[in-house]
Formats: sequence, structure tokens, C-alpha cells
Amino acid sequence: MTRLDDKLAAIRAGNYRRRDFIIADAKDPDMGPGLHAAGPARAPGANRFRTRAEFLRECADIVKQDVVDILLASASNVEALVEDAAFAGTSVKPAIRANDATDIWRHRSALHHETPSRAFRTASLSYVRHGTPTPQRGGRIALTDLGLYSITFNNVTDADVASLEAFAEFRADAAANDFKYFLEVFNPNAPQGLSPEDMPAFVNDSIVRCLAGLTKAERPQFLKIVYNGPRALGELAEYDPSLVVGVLGGGAGTTRDCLELIHQAEKYGARVALFGRKINLAESPLDIIRFMRAVADGDLTPADAVAAYHDTLAKAGLKPARELAADKEITEAPLKMA
Repeated sequence: MTRLDDKLAAIRAGNYRRRDFIIADAKDPDMGPGLHAAGPARAPGANRFRTRAEFLRECADIVKQDVVDILLASASNVEALVEDAAFAGTSVKPAIRANDATDIWRHRSALHHETPSRAFRTASLSYVRHGTPTPQRGGRIALTDLGLYSITFNNVTDADVASLEAFAEFRADAAANDFKYFLEVFNPNAPQGLSPEDMPAFVNDSIVRCLAGLTKAERPQFLKIVYNGPRALGELAEYDPSLVVGVLGGGAGTTRDCLELIHQAEKYGARVALFGRKINLAESPLDIIRFMRAVADGDLTPADAVAAYHDTLAKAGLKPARELAADKEITEAPLKMA
């Protein structure tokens, strides 16, 4: 049992408390954007992107901190972390990105994401779940039994049906390998006939239709969705309390955007936050995670947490990306709906 298992059990039993709110670090940029999404090197004066080794060291540091409940990464990076015993002695659950559909292919100069999402999978659930042959160690090393599957609906019938058929194939593969998953549903990446005002309702309806035909054994452990404002999140969370809803982080934004999203997500019914760039591109990832936890627990307001984060940066001799006044601003539109 990991901390994640305990929290999900409490949520499903109707015993949720704020300290049961689940925080995940999405360290899987290599599965979509590629090399550049690892972020800039943190060494003073470095004018380059981080190497894989530098990225993995930061992942290991975050696991060692033991504050996040899940670390999501590519299968290759989870394998490297498991082989280095990074998860040993912690309650952090490793998870892999189990598919990498075309809407997350954000390579430099690429246009894949401008056409309706097409399903694609790189990772082998069999190898991830049961291990790859390692003769030098006398056996196999299993990586994890949990992964993220993403799907995007665009109101394009052929594309949406193809995505659902690929999802069905994945569920069969997952069942055959005793593999659990959580489901990410992105907002449309190339929609047809949808106004911005209609899009949140379309996404909610698509999620419910997508899951309605699944038995309990087939359903995701929880959802990961875009925060489309209080009304859309509350509608979905209230519709079926047995479905644990989580939000994704989106862009890096300000520090207030990060912490405000945690606050609003929890307030309006989400029980999970899975943040990538909001952690990966922070001046101090370990500290932003710590303040995310404090806001989720109700120990600090988002505004107070931003100020405390800046104090922490100053004490560590780290220069913030923005002055405090600018970093306290809410800049992301859905957060202004509350």
C-alpha cells in the first residue's frame, strides 16, 4: 500500500479530508514535446536545455522529498529511477505515461497538434508491469502497475470513434497485464463546431459517455482534466461521486496561478492535481511542491503561500522569475471565474 492507495480508499469511502488531496508531479515531457520540454538548465549562466541526467536527478530529488503522491514519467525514465532505487523508502507511487497521442506531439516547428488527435502508444504494458529481462541481475525488474492514458475528443466523429476504439484496446491490454490506469481527457485540440462557451459542457458529456459502458473493473482510478472553471468542474464532480476527478496544470503561469488552481480545484470538487510545467519550470520545484501541499491542506491561502515562497527563494539566494506583486496576480482565465 502506498500513500496514494490510502488516499483513494478514503475518498471512495466518503471519508475525504483535505490532507487526502492527491498531488502528482507530471515529469513526462519527453513523451510529447520532446527534448526542449525538459526545461532550461538550472546551472548559473547555462544557456541550454537540461540533459536527461539532470532531469532525472531532479526527479529523484522530488521522490526523495516524499511530498508528492505520484511521480509520472516516461517508461524509460521510470525504469532509470527504479533501477537506481529512487522510490525505495518513500511512499511515492511511480506511474508511466501509457500512451502518447498526436495532440501532445509539440516538437519544435511541428504541426501534429493542429489536426484532430490520433491515438498512438509507445510503452509496452507487459514490460512495464512484469519487467524486462535483466540477465546481469538474474531476473526481471517490474516498474509499476499504474499509468496515464489520455484521450481527446474534437466533435469529429471519425476521429473520436477511432480514439474510443484505441481506448478499448488499451483497456484490454491493461486487464491482461493487471495494470491500472488514470484517464486524462484534454480539451479539444482541433475542434469542429464548438464555441469556447460550449466546450466545457461538450468535454463533460464526452467523459460521461466514454465511461458509461465500463464496469467497475474497467474504470480509471481517477480523472485528469483541464480546469474549465468552477461550474464545469463542480458539475462533473457532483454527477458521480464514485468518479474521482483531478485537474491538470496547463501552462507554467504565475506562482499565484499554480497555488490558486490547487485551492479552487479542491474547493469545487477535485481530489487530485497533476502538475507538470507549474512544477518543472518553477525556480525551486521542491519548494513549490511544499507550498502546493500547504495550500491543499488549508494551512495557507494562495496569496500567503506566494509571499512565503518568495521569502524562501530570497533565503536560498534564488532570483524569482517575477517580482512579488506580479507573481501574486491571477492570469489564467478559468481561475478568474470563481
